[in-house]
Formats: sequence, structure tokens, C-alpha cells
Amino acid sequence: MAFVRSSPRDGNPPVAQDNQPPVPFGSAVRPAGNSPFEPARDRASGMSVIGTDLTILGDKITIISQNRLQIDGDIHGDVTGKQVTIGAEGSVIGTVSAERIEVLGGVHGAIRARSVTLHPSSQVEGEIVHEKLSISEGAQFDGRVRRSKDVNELTPNLDPDTYATRTNHETPTG
Repeated sequence: MAFVRSSPRDGNPPVAQDNQPPVPFGSAVRPAGNSPFEPARDRASGMSVIGTDLTILGDKITIISQNRLQIDGDIHGDVTGKQVTIGAEGSVIGTVSAERIEVLGGVHGAIRARSVTLHPSSQVEGEIVHEKLSISEGAQFDGRVRRSKDVNELTPNLDPDTYATRTNHETPTG
């Protein structure tokens, strides 16, 4: 669908050439039949950012990114994505899984990826399971390293529907 812009002097809004009303600015275009309250399943490639002013805490938190994720804030939970970069001011306490992981900040927990890069400013404590590992001079690492013999072990699970969620409120028995 193409829009034809009217002259700015006449005050008329853009008009769709195929006689469909224009989509309001800032709204997402979704395939027909998808509810605006359901997540879109055909994600465009892009990057999500967890900023320096954001801290995510909680029991059994899992953050899943279908594409690239830049972490500049603090996360106490697990992170899964296609490509994850932990910025110089970012930190994760938990497991980080992705096809490619770059660490400039801190990780306390497991790192699982086909390609792992620890930059000079990184501080990592835990286990790294990898296919390819690069540790720059100056990077701080304390833990175990293991090269995976099974690529499936390093494939991140990007399907949120497969993660178990606690939906019922159980009361302790005793």
C-alpha cells in the first residue's frame, strides 16, 4: 500500500491509494487475524535494549529475545536470545544462552553459546560451554570452560511457549 501526501497547506491527511484507511502513525502493522494483544510471530530483525537505568529481579525470570539483545542494565535471571551483548555497564546473574554472546560487563553464572567473546572489560564467574571462545587480554574470568561436542547443547531455546510457567498458586502443606 502506498500513501500519497497532500499538500501541507490543504491540511488533508495522507490517503491510501488502495482506498484503505491509513495506518495511524506509531501503530504496528500486523498480519490479518492477529490480535493486537497477542505477540507477533513473524518478528522483524531488530535489537532490544535493556538500558542502564533498568534492573530486572525475580524468581525464575527468563528473558527471551528472538533477535539481538543489548544488556546495559542489571538482570537477576536467565537470558536467552539469538545474539546477546552484555555492555560494559551491564550484568547478568544467571544463565546466558545464545548463538553468539559478547561480554563487556559482568556475568555470574553459566554462558552457553556457539561463539563467546570476552572483551578486556569483562568480568565473568561461572561455566562457559562453547564451540568457539575468544578471551581478550585484560578480561577477568574465574570458572570452568568446556568445548561442546554437541551443537544441539548450544542451540538457544527461543520459543516462549516451551518454558514452564507457574500458573497455579500452591499453598505449602505441613
